[in-house]
Amino acid sequence: MSTYMANKATIERKWYVVDAAGKPLGKTAVIVADLLRGKGKVTYTPHADCGDNVIVINAAKATLSGNKMEQKYYRTHSGWIGGLKETKYRLLMQEKPELAMRVAVRGMMPRNTVTKDSLKRLHIYAGEQHIHEAQKPELVK
Repeated sequence: MSTYMANKATIERKWYVVDAAGKPLGKTAVIVADLLRGKGKVTYTPHADCGDNVIVINAAKATLSGNKMEQKYYRTHSGWIGGLKETKYRLLMQEKPELAMRVAVRGMMPRNTVTKDSLKRLHIYAGEQHIHEAQKPELVK
C-alpha cells in the first residue's frame, strides 16, 4: 500500500462562504486559513495546494476583543530610512476592511510558495453581497 499524494489532477475544489459579522477577527482567520489549505480534507497533502475557494462576507463587521480597536496597529515599511507607516485598526476598518481580514489570514498561513497560490482563492467583501452566486458556495457556520 502506498501513501496518497495529491496533485493538480486529483484536487477537487469547493466554494465556501464565511460570515464574519460579530465574530472575532482571529477566530475567523483561523477557519478561513484552514479552508484555504484544505486541512479538513481526507486528501490533505502539506506540500500540495489542495485547498478550497473561500468567500468572506461582512468583513467590516468583524470584532476585536478588549480595547484593540484603538491599540492595535498595522505596520508597513517601504524599505527606506524613516519609511515606517502605522495605521490604527479603527482607521483601517473605515478605509479598507478587506485588508485587515487578508492580513490576519495571511498571518495564519505558512511562509512558503503554496500560500501565495492559496491566497489567490480568498475573496473578501466588506458587505453582505458577493459576485460568486454562480459557484453555489456552501455556508460555513
